[in-house]
Amino acid sequence: MSDEGVPQHGSGYRKGPVLLRGQHIPDSTSDERLLRGADKADWLHDDPWRVLRIQSEFVEGFGALAELGPAVSVFGSARTPTDHRDYIAGERVGKALVEAGYAVITGGGPGVMEAANKGAALAGGTSVGLGIELPFEQGMNNYVNLGVHFRYFFARKTMFVKYASGFIVLPGGFGTLDELFEALTLVQTSKVGAFPIVLVDRAYWTGLVEWLGQSVAERGMIHPKDVELFRIVDDPDEAVEFVVSASESASGLE
Repeated sequence: MSDEGVPQHGSGYRKGPVLLRGQHIPDSTSDERLLRGADKADWLHDDPWRVLRIQSEFVEGFGALAELGPAVSVFGSARTPTDHRDYIAGERVGKALVEAGYAVITGGGPGVMEAANKGAALAGGTSVGLGIELPFEQGMNNYVNLGVHFRYFFARKTMFVKYASGFIVLPGGFGTLDELFEALTLVQTSKVGAFPIVLVDRAYWTGLVEWLGQSVAERGMIHPKDVELFRIVDDPDEAVEFVVSASESASGLE
């Protein structure tokens, strides 16, 4: 799902339910305007209306996904080309999840997100895309068969966790890392119960894991066992097997 992507001109800029193109694309996002420091009292008039828009995003997201069934959120870079091994791995993950009886949730964009959606859609499964308003045109990839667009990141992030049984994280940038560490924080603080998180590609993630286990844990910033809140694998099929097994064990299906 990450959002460190490249513009896809012509696909359209989504602002909630509104589609904008060309000169109609704004120069700031809803998130940016919400978080912008206010030096006047304009917020007294603007923010109550924002609250209603935020409420509507949660209502629409809950309504669209309430009957989704078992699902797994898949994250990874939007910059990954279609001939890259990470894209191929994303397809395998999407396909394997559907074959295991799970829907696939991504950020709906290009790169690894598209790959996972493609694998899921071509396998005949439910391929979910949770789009986000960005300062460039990204649009929903063509393999999403259930899409929801959001103005606000925090509303969208809630959907990634609420309707997923676990996370599979492929190589990605800031957006991917943001989702990864948010999930780890929720597990660490017991805001969510048993929630399997698996990282794919040891070579990519090893440096980060070593830093967590050494610099961060050794300074007492996290407990040494916190590094065990996730698993690292190289095989996409092994990633799916781990998440499915952990999810079924937590729900008492084994």
